[in-house]
Amino acid sequence: MDTFIVALLNGAIHGLLLFMVSAGLTLVFGMMGVLNFAHASFYMLGAYFAYALQGVLGFAGALAAAPLLVGLVGVVVERFFLRRVHHHGHAHELLLTFGLSFIIAELVKLFFGNYPVNYRVPASLDFAAFRVGLSDYPFYRLLMGIVALAMFALLYLLLTRTRVGIVVRSAIHRPKMAEALGHNVPLVFMGVFGAGAALAGLAGAVAGAFYTTNPNMALELGVMVFVVVVVGGLGSLEGAMLASLLIGVVTSLAVGVDASLADLLRLIGAGAWAQDAGGLLTLKVSSLAATIPFALMLLVLLVRPSGLLGEKG
Repeated sequence: MDTFIVALLNGAIHGLLLFMVSAGLTLVFGMMGVLNFAHASFYMLGAYFAYALQGVLGFAGALAAAPLLVGLVGVVVERFFLRRVHHHGHAHELLLTFGLSFIIAELVKLFFGNYPVNYRVPASLDFAAFRVGLSDYPFYRLLMGIVALAMFALLYLLLTRTRVGIVVRSAIHRPKMAEALGHNVPLVFMGVFGAGAALAGLAGAVAGAFYTTNPNMALELGVMVFVVVVVGGLGSLEGAMLASLLIGVVTSLAVGVDASLADLLRLIGAGAWAQDAGGLLTLKVSSLAATIPFALMLLVLLVRPSGLLGEKG
């Protein structure tokens, strides 16, 4: 039971981390229709900026400053690159952001080296929140989950309960009317893209101290972020949260399942046949844990192409 509880907690926290990264991508796509392939690179930049700034500003100061710097990078990318190709369609945007992701990765290697950096949780936050059986559960892991939940609440309230959210949504759905009412639509788009990049930077700054900050961290998480956005529904903030938690918990629990289809078939007397057949029938669920999110995405696309909470076209 203790192992199950720890796996459930770890899965939920990992899911919340996925939401922290995917929230910015969901926001940008939902508001601008831009599927940013370099979004995970902003997550990586957040971790490296926080690492570089912690010696000057301290850990808390670095967590506050890193997202702002990443948001500034996002503003520059939108203003001088994406805006020039936006009218050509999604293909040009994907190609541009795809190339940008490689440029950012190479710049990180150039300045910080092709190896992990020593970005760690400070001693003041490195303690156990509680015990589960014989294991201490880290407080900082819980802190990551709290930050993700706060991010979700603030974004939801900002987009649905404030004038800023009304202006942003009107600029997306009725840009000409928004311009007629005196709103600067290109400036709104630039702000949305910068905010999405800043959210990814915050996720990197928070998570980079707990996990490993290295030049491959964008590649390691980038594909999973797109899976989350597709499963949850393109542009749906609530869908991104639901999909993130679902993927995180299911994957974490699957890692601890040391069983196969052959074990299940043994209950009806077909275990020996399954063992002789081999192949997929004898593969342990734990060995397939990494493929479960992609199988879930395939299932969702077949049953509900718009995603779990996405709007049907």
